[in-house]
Amino acid sequence: MTIKTDHVTGAFALLDSLVLHNTKFIFGYPGGAILPIYDELYRWEQKGLIKHILNRHEQAAAHSADGYARSTGKVGVCFATSGPGATNLVTGIATAQMDSVPMILITGQVSRSFIGTDAFQEVDIFGITLPIVKHSYVVRDPRDMSRIVAEAFFIAKNGRPGPVLIDIPKDVGLEKFPYRATCTSGIKLNSSQINYKKNKKQLKKIVQLIDQSSQPLLYVGGGSIISDASEEIQALSQLCQIPVTSTLMGKGIINESHELSLGMLGMHGTAYANFAVSECDLLIALGARFDDRVTGKLDEFACNAQVIHIDIDPAEVGKNRIPHVAIVGDIKEVLRTILQEIQETNHDFVNQTRSWKERIINWKKNYPLLIPNTIKSLSPQEVIFSLNKLAPKAFFTTDVGQHQMWAAQFLNVAPRHWLSSSGLGTMGYGLPAAIGAQIANPNECVICISGDASFQMNLQELATISQYNLPIKILIINNKWQGMVRQWQQAFYGQRYSHSNMSSGMPNFSIIASAFGIKAYTLEDRGDLKQVLNNCIDNPGPCLIDCHVTENENCYPMVAPGKSNAQMIGVHKNNKVLKTQTL
Repeated sequence: MTIKTDHVTGAFALLDSLVLHNTKFIFGYPGGAILPIYDELYRWEQKGLIKHILNRHEQAAAHSADGYARSTGKVGVCFATSGPGATNLVTGIATAQMDSVPMILITGQVSRSFIGTDAFQEVDIFGITLPIVKHSYVVRDPRDMSRIVAEAFFIAKNGRPGPVLIDIPKDVGLEKFPYRATCTSGIKLNSSQINYKKNKKQLKKIVQLIDQSSQPLLYVGGGSIISDASEEIQALSQLCQIPVTSTLMGKGIINESHELSLGMLGMHGTAYANFAVSECDLLIALGARFDDRVTGKLDEFACNAQVIHIDIDPAEVGKNRIPHVAIVGDIKEVLRTILQEIQETNHDFVNQTRSWKERIINWKKNYPLLIPNTIKSLSPQEVIFSLNKLAPKAFFTTDVGQHQMWAAQFLNVAPRHWLSSSGLGTMGYGLPAAIGAQIANPNECVICISGDASFQMNLQELATISQYNLPIKILIINNKWQGMVRQWQQAFYGQRYSHSNMSSGMPNFSIIASAFGIKAYTLEDRGDLKQVLNNCIDNPGPCLIDCHVTENENCYPMVAPGKSNAQMIGVHKNNKVLKTQTL
């Protein structure tokens, strides 16, 4: 703990506390109530102690902090002013809360004497965001600033991560006081986390169930990515010969070209993953929450299986599915203990699961992911698959819709290289999230895959990319529709396409990008695909490709609402119905 006796402002205490907690970057947008903080920030930037990234919209600033956090595991930090600046953060906060992303959002507020008077740009952001934050503060005394920031970092990062809001009245930022700094090492907060090692009976029961299972399946969610448990999960899968399927949030936990990988399960998951979860006799859920997009008809989800659920959040255990065995704890630590127990058994898992793996191989052969076999027109699946071959180690961000699901199906990524709004499904997430990922990983390739409708939600962030010359590659899957909305209207609403067509008023995205000084291509002919993708990847600066793809292409497989995972639309054995080619 550091102690300073100088009289400093609340704004100084805030910046000093952020730097003390290793904050390198802040994403934000200034305004009246937060000006004292931005004035102090100016001095800290002049000294090279911290850097501010100027987004063009507060929602985008929140998404950029989110992308920074997801790609690094560190806490993302965001600034916004009071009133509309604060309310513009709400979607970004809810996105982070749903996907368990560690963030600190600092908002300006009107001076303390004006709170409650409906002053200019006053809004109760503390009250507005209560349901969508992990914790929140209003700093009423600058002497509390350092402690509050330290607590906020601790809360945001520890246990199940999430966003923490700190609302700072304008005069608190200006008031001087004798300063005493606090860091997280000095924080003592009450914790209800269970010590899983004390529950030896449950651990032994898990090992026993794995020993007895002939058709086991690992169902891996975003908690495993947050826990950095990729090595442990792969070790468990390999040792016990257990196939692995992941949620949208768990993507990247295992190399999807591995023989034990089944890719993603759920509404638009692979057919073989959905068949496997329907037929398994043991389901091991790791950092997953049994959400509706994964389970389909809940009472038919893994209905033949005994369920093991391991999660750091006790509120998730038994919320949607009652497990036979549950452990509350960090995935990485719990799996290490389980692996030690299993290694002592010398069990023959290879022969025990042999017939199960053979069934899965047959499912993969008979029901593969497919790309439409076109001669000239561009299929979105081929564009995304080809991009992944050219940049296999890239960080990928997506928006929400058909392109998101195709990206989940056809991209093979490393842990923390997949950034997508999963729980909230936020259109406009991909571009600003790519900014955060690129700032965090300046020497890595960052690619944003968006749709023409999603891209128009936050396209002003092209200015941020241009200002900082971020070498982000942007791929717009342009089918002139809100693609997933159109697909649902076709399948379930009698082909009544109510306000889902985007062709009227559709801008020329290449011209827009060029106006921001960004290299751009319009891709229409399949024969130009590889050349244009190569040109984009090789470009040292930012680049955008507007891909005009087949307009009426649907995303399959698809589990219809109210159906079990085994009842998928668009699954055709041995490709006898669709004119397709297998990659």
